[in-house]
Amino acid sequence: MPTRNTTKGARTRGDILRIAADFATVDGLDGLSIGRLANELGMSKSGLFAHFGSKESLQLATIEEARQRYVQEVITPALASGSGMIRLLALCEAFFSYIERGVFPGGCFFASAMAEFAAKEPSRSRDLIAECQQQWMATLERAAEDARANGELRADCDTRQLAFELEGTLLSANWYFHLFQDTTNLKRARQAVRSRIVSEATADHNSPFASQGS
Repeated sequence: MPTRNTTKGARTRGDILRIAADFATVDGLDGLSIGRLANELGMSKSGLFAHFGSKESLQLATIEEARQRYVQEVITPALASGSGMIRLLALCEAFFSYIERGVFPGGCFFASAMAEFAAKEPSRSRDLIAECQQQWMATLERAAEDARANGELRADCDTRQLAFELEGTLLSANWYFHLFQDTTNLKRARQAVRSRIVSEATADHNSPFASQGS
């Protein structure tokens, strides 16, 4: 059984990372400030720094915190919805819900992180962001592959291309929704996702999606 100090330390570390992940979507991972985090939590700078030891370690732990939150808010609910085409649509819808509900104050954590680190020199933080994004793209692609195997998508459907185009719509929805604070952009994105999936669907499986409203 963990000691009381160990349990308290883990709880404090969790509190730090939850706030750090929120701040990072507004100020960026490089904008994380030990001083601001310490002030927010009522801690000393040295006490907070002792949990991580370096800014890079704080960044890496913050990315992992965001990954776990993304899994909980987007991937897990969608995977429970069903398989194949249903799962593919559910993954996209779960993403829309995640940004609409403001899980992170600055929008999708990974959209922000990709924009921040895309042009930067290679680093452990950049590599971890890329790894998380590759895992998400693989999840979309696997759902499309299952739909194709089930006969829901055409046999010649390029599932990697489909996943790429769906992700482009999700990212655009995130940025336009937060820039303009207008839910119309989410309605347009939802329609774009359905239309793109329907365009690859077999005749027996496109009508339920084509008839759905936004």
